[in-house]
Amino acid sequence: MDYIKIFSPATIANLSCGFDVLGLCLDNVGDEMTVRKIDEKTIRITKIEGADLPLETEKNVSGVAALALLHEWDTDYGFEIEITKNIKAGSGIGSSAASAAGSVFAINELLGRPYENKDLVRFAMQGEKLASGSAHADNVAPALLGGITLVRSYDPLDIIKIEAPEELFATVIHPQIELRTADARSVLKQHITLQNAITQWGNVGGFVAGLYTRDYGLIGRSLQDKIVEPIRGLLIPGFDRLKIACQTQGALGSGISGSGPSVFALSRGFETAQNAASAMSQVYDDMKLPYEIHISGINPEGIKILDKK
Repeated sequence: MDYIKIFSPATIANLSCGFDVLGLCLDNVGDEMTVRKIDEKTIRITKIEGADLPLETEKNVSGVAALALLHEWDTDYGFEIEITKNIKAGSGIGSSAASAAGSVFAINELLGRPYENKDLVRFAMQGEKLASGSAHADNVAPALLGGITLVRSYDPLDIIKIEAPEELFATVIHPQIELRTADARSVLKQHITLQNAITQWGNVGGFVAGLYTRDYGLIGRSLQDKIVEPIRGLLIPGFDRLKIACQTQGALGSGISGSGPSVFALSRGFETAQNAASAMSQVYDDMKLPYEIHISGINPEGIKILDKK
């Protein structure tokens, strides 16, 4: 192959209780990327549509991730990348992760798949490091693997993919403001109480157990965050009202998507997810705040190939 076009999906990171370790892959929101082989031994970003992002390879997350891969897998040719951004930067649904994961996935395909998708996570993390200052995997892992992912360890990197229950749906509302991941990380406390840590550990275990046992009630009870949400929630307009709105419509639970400002809700069944979307929309309609809203099933495969030749 000399050419590939892919769909690189949006993701929800943290899922309330799992800061930097849990992530979920969305199905109907994402970027499109085209990658071609070129004779020159380099990485070039030739076009970006839908966002004002740098074309310089070393300043773009897709370029940095691609360079990390090629630093390890040497070739006598290079690649050029085109990106159509449908995920807004600073939205909290993995905009930088989609670009970073998409570039290494596409290049790996054009190389003949020397790496498994799980092995590509460590290259994509370098793009995340450029974007936020932290090489985290909670967005790039579900983008590359699909489903819901748990990063058990970063050193060494150990990622577990969990198949989502069939009736699980996500609703995501994005107020039209930008909240940079680096800024959202900067407000976090470096120390937490033992009691909050114990609560958080229990919720992470409960959430994972709920996924495996298809226990939707347990999933909902575990969607609580005692550590990050109380601080970051202050940065998001109407955050508490959004959570109450979801609850009144029967959603399992809700929280901040990634670093925000998007807010997500998980529901059992599409109809409940729709009701949650209507209630969340009403909150921002009342506030006269523009927003985008998405309802999605859980994408089981991650990045999808649209065309290749």
